[in-house]
Amino acid sequence: MLSRDFVVGLGANLGNRQENLKLAVARLVPFGEVLRLSSLFETAAVGPPQPDFLNAAIRMRSALPPVQLLHALLEVEQALGRIRNERWGPRLIDLDLLWSPGLVLSEPALTLPHPALAERVFALQPLLEVAPEATDPVNGRAYRGILAELAAAPLSPLAGTEFGAWSR
Repeated sequence: MLSRDFVVGLGANLGNRQENLKLAVARLVPFGEVLRLSSLFETAAVGPPQPDFLNAAIRMRSALPPVQLLHALLEVEQALGRIRNERWGPRLIDLDLLWSPGLVLSEPALTLPHPALAERVFALQPLLEVAPEATDPVNGRAYRGILAELAAAPLSPLAGTEFGAWSR
């Protein structure tokens, strides 16, 4: 199978958040080539009261079919100690398959682009750092324009985390 690009969203709000993200990226390497890392963004959690998240995105190239890549992401989450016991609850690591250029997929296990992507500043802004050309393959709208409509002010990256410096 030919390789294709994917953008994976990363988040963590428990434990050493930055270290959790670094470990997740390292564990994704066997599943494809990491092409680019976004900055880190600290954002308020969605859902029940809980600590703030660190969010980021990576652009990777993988030969895995999308559903297999999703299963790999879930395996990484589990290996890093993620326990799924509350929807939108706190977590050591959260990995979401967000987008792949031109790919529209609706299967029981996976929908691409991520169904809530166009509503989430904390996912869109890191995605646009690693895929500035990204458009919604369903309606053709540029995610940059969607982000501008959602955010009165863009998120500010954490100091010293510009374009993957946090992963070193």
